[in-house]
Amino acid sequence: MKYQPRKKALILLADGTIFYGKAVGGKDGSAFGEACFNTGMTGYQEIFTDPSYYGQLMVTTNAHIGNYGVAEKEIESDSIKISGLICRNFSYNYSRAEANDSLESFLEKNNLLAISDVDTRALVSYIRDNGAMNAVITTEVDNLENIKKQLAEVPNMKGMELASKVSTKEPYFFGNENATFKVSALDIGIKKTY
Repeated sequence: MKYQPRKKALILLADGTIFYGKAVGGKDGSAFGEACFNTGMTGYQEIFTDPSYYGQLMVTTNAHIGNYGVAEKEIESDSIKISGLICRNFSYNYSRAEANDSLESFLEKNNLLAISDVDTRALVSYIRDNGAMNAVITTEVDNLENIKKQLAEVPNMKGMELASKVSTKEPYFFGNENATFKVSALDIGIKKTY
């Protein structure tokens, strides 16, 4: 295992609370969205590509993310839907034979900012106690005043129409096009209630 140089990064919540971490991979910048969390022990790739998480900064409560890589067959949609990833321990190496690639490579290919070394237990507890709110993850730790202004301009997700952003634009076939019986499905969107 080689040493991974890591940039300082942080999470700034809309109420001004800050949690510190380190950037994953070489991506710089900021990612904005509503801070949310998922308690799943496995399935991080499915979570990241799940349309119901569109535009959110995902906090994973499982201590290790990336340890079994990614596999093409486990993608839930045509792209990553989360805005950014926040985790405790990020595994740069994976050991699953079925994996096609590392999670680090998958995130880089999809231009997703991720930070690790975050006290995710404290962050999730804070979100549960104080409610859902917008946040930013950033490597621009020396530019906080500007980041705060940008965060203040991010719209609240409550009541936001997101179905059109995650729904398919063109019909497609799944299974055998020449089957005797065919079923048509219409996705009318996913509605979240808060």
